[in-house]
Amino acid sequence: MPTDPTWMNTVAYDGPELRRADSLLLMGNAAAGGGRSGVRPGDPGLTVSLAGSTINVSAGVAAIAWPGQGVYRVALPASASPGSVAAAHATLPRIDLVYLRVWDTDVDASGLRQGDVVYLAGTASSTPAAPVPAGTVIYMPLATISVPASGGGSPAVSTAVRPVTVAPGGILPGQTSTPSSPYAGQAWHDGTDLKVWNGASVDTYAKVRTTPWTNLSVAAGFTTPFGSLSPLGARLVVDDGVTMVKLRGSVGCTADVTTAQVFATFPAQFRPPSGQLRTITVARNYNASTAGSTRVEVASNGTATVYGSVAPGQTTWFCFDGCEYDL
Repeated sequence: MPTDPTWMNTVAYDGPELRRADSLLLMGNAAAGGGRSGVRPGDPGLTVSLAGSTINVSAGVAAIAWPGQGVYRVALPASASPGSVAAAHATLPRIDLVYLRVWDTDVDASGLRQGDVVYLAGTASSTPAAPVPAGTVIYMPLATISVPASGGGSPAVSTAVRPVTVAPGGILPGQTSTPSSPYAGQAWHDGTDLKVWNGASVDTYAKVRTTPWTNLSVAAGFTTPFGSLSPLGARLVVDDGVTMVKLRGSVGCTADVTTAQVFATFPAQFRPPSGQLRTITVARNYNASTAGSTRVEVASNGTATVYGSVAPGQTTWFCFDGCEYDL
């Protein structure tokens, strides 16, 4: 049937029409015409706090998307208090709820058309859970208040239940799990890495992370550095979720290495997984008779072994610049 596109002259609009059109402004929730409720990222508004037993909610704005009704845009112009925390139970803890409510008499038959903050005390229990408003209630949770049993301490506020919303295609911040019914291309940040739903699974875009260089000591019979080269060192680099050990520097041999010899024991953070071995090729002996490369093996217990052979294939020094292996 015909509909009324928004913002046309001489057209009379009703509330549901405008609210449903506003769903276009919010990230979808996998329902046709639906949206994700929430406050704006980085907006400190609608924060719940306690002053003694008095509950306070700061001024702020939020969008409440409700099935079939579109988006209620709510602005609390000044801080408000929905009341005081109910007295603690004698022996059992309790979880209470503070939420932002919209009264729309066309939907809930309340006789009201307004928005405000509401406090709802939970039920004391050995395994307490936050209460859920009963009946037809258009709302968005703002915080829970954990109330210990009498004499067990002060109530504590958590805003973990307060959702955050962004525009379509935006990145949800602080989302520690995959959003419900994600769409292909939906992106969120879990506080560490960027995650994107590819339509079937989660792709993780991890930032490149590095640790400072650590100078490594060598065993008897070896020295570091060799000559004017840099000393032996290692650091970790995490790129796209893969942890690599980056190496640099040089090692000199007090006596020529003609067989396999352990020259160092790498610290735990640079060791391969249990039962695994990493082999790398290193440059050695820049002279006419023995220039070339040799093999170094790093074991899961940290022992690092260099290889050599009889003259003229002996190893007198070797260099790790540009070498790496994965963990």
